[in-house]
Amino acid sequence: MVLLSFAKLVGRFHPLLVHLPIGILLVAILLKWLSIKPKYQIISIVLPLVFLLGAISAILTCITGYILFVTDDYDAQAIALHQWMGISVAIVSVLLYVKEKWGKLPFIPIKWSLLALFILIMITGHLGGSITHGADYLSSPFKKIFISNQSNEIIQKPIVQVQEAKVYGEIITPLLATKCYACHNANKQKGDFRMDEFGLLLQGGKNGKTIQPGNAANSELLKRMMLPLDDEHHMPPKEKSQLTESQIALIHWWINEGADSSKRVKDLVQPAKLKPILLALQNPNTTNTNIQTIPEKEVAPADEKILKQVQANHIIVIPVAKNSNYLSINFVVDSVIDEKDIQLLLQLKPQLIWLKLAYSNLNDQTLKGIAELSNLTKLDLSNTAITNNGIQYLNALTQLRYLNLVGTHTTSMALLQLTKLTKLKSLYLYKTGVSAKSISAIAALFPGAIIDTGGYKVPIYQADTTELIKPVSNR
Repeated sequence: MVLLSFAKLVGRFHPLLVHLPIGILLVAILLKWLSIKPKYQIISIVLPLVFLLGAISAILTCITGYILFVTDDYDAQAIALHQWMGISVAIVSVLLYVKEKWGKLPFIPIKWSLLALFILIMITGHLGGSITHGADYLSSPFKKIFISNQSNEIIQKPIVQVQEAKVYGEIITPLLATKCYACHNANKQKGDFRMDEFGLLLQGGKNGKTIQPGNAANSELLKRMMLPLDDEHHMPPKEKSQLTESQIALIHWWINEGADSSKRVKDLVQPAKLKPILLALQNPNTTNTNIQTIPEKEVAPADEKILKQVQANHIIVIPVAKNSNYLSINFVVDSVIDEKDIQLLLQLKPQLIWLKLAYSNLNDQTLKGIAELSNLTKLDLSNTAITNNGIQYLNALTQLRYLNLVGTHTTSMALLQLTKLTKLKSLYLYKTGVSAKSISAIAALFPGAIIDTGGYKVPIYQADTTELIKPVSNR
């Protein structure tokens, strides 16, 4: 076990070493070409040393690359050509060193050898980049420039009619493609696990199936996504772009509904708390309030034991941003909040700044405990049972920038008592008891805030399907 761990450590030096032979040998080629001219012949003195350094670094790169291949999960067929091109670079660089050092090997034409070495370096580097970043890593920008419609490009894009969208193909696949395919594709299969094809995704990897259709809570895929960021088993790795709360909620929902590859959104049961997330795919909100709700001062990491206890209750906990210890907590999966949950949240008080309790059983009494989380900058209480009696507790949350009260029994009388929320920037009041006449008074209380009262008109696009239903005559 120790030997294997050491081998993995050595293999992972490959990405670090791989740039050395590329840089050194390209410089050697340039210097050799210059030394052919009489006025630059003095350069010939250093050429043996440069080629020697290039050859040594190329050999070390080949060795570490091979160890990385055998100790990690790479496809042998995808690696084969890259491997032999790298070995060829090492061989040619050794031959050029021998020729420069002792002037032997007359059968090697120097100009053609330099050209061959240059081409080999380019091909090897390109193949290595394709293995790491995908086969179209180099070509995709050109395709985007010269080809306007990329039908095979997997991207998350607004959906005209979300209810008609295929859940796996149009919603789940783009999420997995951007967050997971880099390590689980045809060329590289971490844990012998491929995710770029539906059948292989359900098949799982060397540790068994990662998805249990109909049982998201016990699906390893979700468990890994909800682990603390610093946990070695957390997926995606902490260095990579992370899934958002909404994205995790969508994957959770899809698995719970059977992890089917062909059903459309309208074919699946849609919990009330998921409907706003689905609607956001159709009409994405372009207002970005996230940056202004993250404190500039950093905070110490949260207690790992507490995080694991929170996640054990199927509560989504993720960092608010990459390389940040501040946390966002979402009860999108677990809608029942009890005293135990509140006590756990209070133990995360320094780090917890975003809290989403929409469609939960939150009431005025439990809101009193939530109000002790004084560092909160974003709070979503939409579609809960809170009333004016509970709203008063929000005055303790003086750092709030974002407050969502949509679908609650809040009235203007209670809101006008929130005089301490001087930093509020976004206030959502759709489907509340707030009267239109009092909006001006509320706006005066929160002069820097955008007050959203809803009542939008949804435009009809040409791609939409409309049906004219004629009234039935009673005659």
